[in-house]
Amino acid sequence: MTQYLLSVHNVDDAPAPSEDEMQRMFKAVDVFNADLQASGAWVFAGGLHPADTATVVRIADGEAVTTDGPFAESKEQLGGFWIIDVADLDAALALAEAGSRACGGPVEVRPFQDVPEA
Repeated sequence: MTQYLLSVHNVDDAPAPSEDEMQRMFKAVDVFNADLQASGAWVFAGGLHPADTATVVRIADGEAVTTDGPFAESKEQLGGFWIIDVADLDAALALAEAGSRACGGPVEVRPFQDVPEA
C-alpha cells in the first residue's frame, strides 16, 4: 500500500459558490469521507481556512522570523486535503476523481516518499 496526498486547490478569483451549492458540496464531501473510511483508504483529511490566515515561519541568521502568509504568491492556494492509503496510483486517481466531484475543485495527487527502514 502507498500513501497519497489528495490536495484540493482553490482559485482566488473564481466566483464564490452559492450557499445552496456550498451545502451540497459539504454533504457530498461528508459522503466521500464516509466512503473513504468504510473502504479502509482513509488516513486523515482536513479543510483549511483561507491562505490569508496563514503565518510563515522561517529561520534567518539563526532566528525564527514570522510573517503573514501565504508563503507562495499565487492565485491558487491549498484549500484542503485527504491522505489516503491505497494499492497504487490508479486507485488514488479514481479517489481523486470522486473527491473532485464531491468538493467541486481540482484535486492534485502526489505520493508520499518511502520511509527508509530502520
